[in-house]
Amino acid sequence: MKKNILKNSAVQSLIASLLCIVVGLLIGYIVLLCINPAGAADSILAVIKNFLNSSRANLRVKYLGNTLVKTAPLLMCSLSVLFAYKVGLFNIGAAGQFVVGSCASLIAALGFGWNWLFCLLFAILVGAVYGAIVGLLKAYCNVNEVISGIMLNWIGLYAANMILTGVKEPTSPYTLHLTSEAPQAILPSLGLEKLFNNNQYVTIAIPLSILLAIIIYVLLEKTKLGYELRATGNNKNAAKYAGMAEKRNIILTLVIAGALAAMGGAFLYLTDYEQWSCSQSSVPGMGFNGIAAAFLGGLNPIGSILSSYFIQHITNGGAYVDLTKYSSQISDLISSIIIYLCGFVLFIKYAINSGIAKREEKQAAKQKTDSVEETGKGGEA
Repeated sequence: MKKNILKNSAVQSLIASLLCIVVGLLIGYIVLLCINPAGAADSILAVIKNFLNSSRANLRVKYLGNTLVKTAPLLMCSLSVLFAYKVGLFNIGAAGQFVVGSCASLIAALGFGWNWLFCLLFAILVGAVYGAIVGLLKAYCNVNEVISGIMLNWIGLYAANMILTGVKEPTSPYTLHLTSEAPQAILPSLGLEKLFNNNQYVTIAIPLSILLAIIIYVLLEKTKLGYELRATGNNKNAAKYAGMAEKRNIILTLVIAGALAAMGGAFLYLTDYEQWSCSQSSVPGMGFNGIAAAFLGGLNPIGSILSSYFIQHITNGGAYVDLTKYSSQISDLISSIIIYLCGFVLFIKYAINSGIAKREEKQAAKQKTDSVEETGKGGEA
């Protein structure tokens, strides 16, 4: 029974993810010890506890809402990376697609005065087109999606900075607040904010992102289209021989992946939780963190829901580190270590499978030896 459980892919993913988390926190604790041993234990516990550090129950609920607000866009970026990876593509361009989705939603809200639904749809459309560029280059020019994705990340960043300059505050590089300038563009909450101590940033983005994770799971695992997409990823030539349109599948995959990441950008900025800085010189980390969330979740859409929350939980928890003893960047360092270790999830699963295979081989050899010995004893008798 134990052997059968360990051979289960979901169980392996869970073990690998938990191991990465534990090792990441342990390394973070060691780093804190090296800097200042006095507050290391309290600081690492503060990171783990996050909103539980607050003494008042109503504040804990409110800060939990803040964590969930940023979990929704991270989950969308995770689904974008995961969806493409299932089809044999590495969508590192999710970061750029997140950027253009953010830009599209903000310019539609602040520049065009559209309501939230049209802003969201516009972001999805722009992200899909941005993903299609990578897909077309891959399908017809055999350009590696990693190369084109990285280049488009920076193109998207600088284009967003230029476009959003027209809707920024006069005295700062940040875009205008939706609450005062375009309240019609803010995603509706449908009463969800009341569950989190009237947290105005809690919107339908949270349940929508979870619903989309379930839809992606069903699409990939339970539909003909999902089978064709995965078959194309496993072997493009075999899929073509079987009559599948491999070029169409590659393009369609990156169109969907681009739309998902762009939706993540809209889910964040259409809550007015953050403002876009038109002086940004680096691509936002949300898209890259989506890679970690996808692998930490075992490349499973349902697992990505939990992994996305955990990564955002740790990231937000860094705000409670004692800054009198440590630099403000220490929380980013700890979360970065955990995110880096997420890349070893597949390696750990491979190690588990290798260990099981060796164990089964030894057991089979022992059984064979025992059988030969019993046969020999029977012949003597």
